[in-house]
Amino acid sequence: MRLFARLGATRLVREICGSSGAAGARVTQGGTKGMLPEDLRHSRFIVLWGTNTIVTNLHLWPFVTEARRAGARIVVVDPVETRTAKSADWHVRPRPGTDAALALGLMHVIVAEGLHDADYVERHAVGFEELRGRLEEYPPDRVAAITGVPAAEICELARAYATTRPAAIRTLIGLGHHEQGGMTMRTIACLPVLVGAWRELGGGIAGTTAWAAFSPLDHDAVQRVDLEDPSVRSVNMVQLGRALTELAPPVRALVVYNSNPAAIAPDQGRVLEGLRRDDLFTVVIEQFLTDTARHADVVLPATTQIEHLDVVPSWGSVYVTLNRPAIDPVGESLPNSEIFRRLGRRLGLEEELFADTDEELVRAALAGDDPLLAGVTWEGLLEDGYVRVAVGDDWRPYADGGFATPSGKAELYSASLRERGLDPLPTHVAAAESPAGDPALAARYPLQLVTAKWSLHFLNSQYANLPRHLAAEGAMPVELSREDAETRGIRDEDTVRVFNDRGSVQATARVGSKVPAGVAAMPSGWWASLAEGGATANALTRDTLTDLGGGCAFHDTLVEVEPLD
Repeated sequence: MRLFARLGATRLVREICGSSGAAGARVTQGGTKGMLPEDLRHSRFIVLWGTNTIVTNLHLWPFVTEARRAGARIVVVDPVETRTAKSADWHVRPRPGTDAALALGLMHVIVAEGLHDADYVERHAVGFEELRGRLEEYPPDRVAAITGVPAAEICELARAYATTRPAAIRTLIGLGHHEQGGMTMRTIACLPVLVGAWRELGGGIAGTTAWAAFSPLDHDAVQRVDLEDPSVRSVNMVQLGRALTELAPPVRALVVYNSNPAAIAPDQGRVLEGLRRDDLFTVVIEQFLTDTARHADVVLPATTQIEHLDVVPSWGSVYVTLNRPAIDPVGESLPNSEIFRRLGRRLGLEEELFADTDEELVRAALAGDDPLLAGVTWEGLLEDGYVRVAVGDDWRPYADGGFATPSGKAELYSASLRERGLDPLPTHVAAAESPAGDPALAARYPLQLVTAKWSLHFLNSQYANLPRHLAAEGAMPVELSREDAETRGIRDEDTVRVFNDRGSVQATARVGSKVPAGVAAMPSGWWASLAEGGATANALTRDTLTDLGGGCAFHDTLVEVEPLD
């Protein structure tokens, strides 16, 4: 970060992942603080909303099963019949991108039947009357038409959630991968406020723990954000393809580290077009010859995690960990920090900016004044390897209010959104690329594509090049309902073509009940170079930014599927 700031390089907006949901949560509750994951053991009603816990968050599942043994009911809200959905007590299947409407339908029932916590709302929220007016627009019958969830099931879920205590909602990144991902999370965040779930241990929302074990670190001191020139143009990494093919003046040099954009970025065709430019000088810092590294002019060998020192924050726990090297760097490999230190010196930039050792960088990260870092020290990490941040044993962040919003209360009505010209109340808006948002496009491409992280043997795009993992995954699949397969003359295990105006992907059809009619699902993380047909799901996805937070609308994609002769 110091190097690129001193070079005056185009600034990168790193918001491809969880930024949309976090921005939505901040609207309602002023921050992203939530339940501790381990406190789900105290919950008696757990809604796993848009998250495939068993596959992508396995270390949380023991707390869910502990709660179940104590009598908790486990609900999964997901259009796809994931492994987690199969293991739940109840699977609710809304159409992709309609989760905000479902949440509004639940709130309609809760308020209409007087199941809300009037005392908590009165003391710790603003905008209840305005919200009540908005909820009149979302009766169960209308919500059923939007979501595909039967009205009776909407009512049953609302009553169960409002009357079972403590009640928890678990969300992660998937909900934010829709065009209206920010508003979706903002709307869902109103539910625990409305029923007073925050009062109890085991109640509320359990999202990522970046607020506890990532954000408190002193990133500014490490990165030296004071060196950045805010007038220099910026590019959102979601739109890397258009940045490399359309930006003027053009990007002439690209440095890639800790990423494989040829595999993970949307609009894969344009990303690859940009990487193939003869006039683009590309440097990739890597351990493997990834699809991105194949287009590099220079590949620099990076160390693995067992070869370098690092401080490791967490998105899934409240512990900060020290990563100590187990072996010396292999061959000529170097840590990222050392590569950029050497570049800074060779370029003749200020020596003091590139003199900090890895230990000094770790110490700087730990030296922040956030109260959550109290007791997290270099010495403690050296001694124990990990340290729990200062969250206490009875962590109920909003039991007595204390929301970090402008009003100091949970904002069911948001004046800040109104000032930005946005809807101040929770609402449902259909994505531009969806059957409701663009019926003409949906007539050509009638299937909504979900590209989730449900490959058992990959982690994002990592391990997707290893023969053992590839063999375990088998052919790259597309999940189809029996109804959609039959109307297209597709049988189970047929080779098919999944396509839209952006690209075409060859896949193997898996026909069954995993997705409802009108939905197709493909796993993310595959490498195009190792897929039959030379393209993966991101050849189909678009680089549209989300409503809040600058995330990516991966899941708002329309496609058609046909047999491949």
